[in-house]
Amino acid sequence: MSKQAPDLATSPCCAPLTQRRVPAETAAALAPAFKALGDPVRLQLMSMIASAEDGEVCVCDLTPAFDLTGPTISHHLRVLREAGLVDAERRGTWVWYRARPGTLHQLAALLTS
Repeated sequence: MSKQAPDLATSPCCAPLTQRRVPAETAAALAPAFKALGDPVRLQLMSMIASAEDGEVCVCDLTPAFDLTGPTISHHLRVLREAGLVDAERRGTWVWYRARPGTLHQLAALLTS
């Protein structure tokens, strides 16, 4: 799994958009995550991963939920991983995904009004 995801969870967060201007450095750090979630398939995948009962889900359980090929699903999952939204762990032939709560909290905090 190629690119290292940014560790947004350890970066200082920011005040909501309605309270203060977002600093350029924070905007640059968070923009890839928002961009990744701008695709309907990735938003659905993120929802499925974040709401998984055990906190993680196998790619084998994600793929059947879409009318897309396996490589297309893998591409979308890679984008989520590279944006710092999910972590992945290979176990045998399958990859398991879990949300990065710190990143989700930062995005939510920014959008809180």
